[in-house]
Amino acid sequence: MSKKIAIIGGGNLGMAMAEGLVNSHFIKPEHLVVTKRNISTLKSLETKGVMVSNDNSEAVRYAEWIILAVKPFQIKEVLTSLQPLLDPQKHVLVSVVTGVWIKDIQKIVGDRFAVFRAMPNTAIAIQQSMTCICAHQASEEQIQYVSALFDQLGRSVFIEEKLMDAATVLGACGTAYAMRYIRANIQGGIEIGFSAATASLIAAQTVKGAAELLLQKNTHPEQEIDKVTTPKGCTIAGLNEMEHQGFSSSLIKGIVTSYRKIIDDM
Repeated sequence: MSKKIAIIGGGNLGMAMAEGLVNSHFIKPEHLVVTKRNISTLKSLETKGVMVSNDNSEAVRYAEWIILAVKPFQIKEVLTSLQPLLDPQKHVLVSVVTGVWIKDIQKIVGDRFAVFRAMPNTAIAIQQSMTCICAHQASEEQIQYVSALFDQLGRSVFIEEKLMDAATVLGACGTAYAMRYIRANIQGGIEIGFSAATASLIAAQTVKGAAELLLQKNTHPEQEIDKVTTPKGCTIAGLNEMEHQGFSSSLIKGIVTSYRKIIDDM
């Protein structure tokens, strides 16, 4: 890809995106600039040929695609300072800032820009994120480019912006839910005889394999469950006990509770 990208905000998320885009060869290192006040923490990117800077204006002048990866409380100040330099004929804005809506960005820079809002999760650090994206005034070519960009960092899906809060719960909070399930597996594994390290390996790889079955075969979870539940077997006995104890119900209630927390605090 020959397009030039500026990542405004070289924190954990901005760094992870830059690393993933360079490692996947989606972009040439010299076509990417990452900004941060303290650029000393960006040395690993600089050694790969990525430009680093503490000057956001310089980065915007250089790039065509502007990825906003600052903290939510910084977004207004950053965009206000950059607004005179932004050109809707040249620049496309991509925000990965939590809780910032497209209309919030438009209030500062105007409504003539193609704007994307994206919500990755923490697995972006290993290029395994589930990223939900919505777009405003974007061309088909721009949509395909953003989709390709985030597909280098995991998987992506376009949704309506009104579903972004729900996507936060399912895709971002969901990482914590999965971790808690794995932790419970480890605890159970220790109780039935495994060391913590072995139980952790078995639990994590089993969950990874189960997820890959769904992603690669595009099957329903129940289809895969049927393959391991034999009549009077140990799997169905364990599943039924979990359901008697409210396993599915508690998970669904947890998801809904997290969603209501976001809605109520808006």
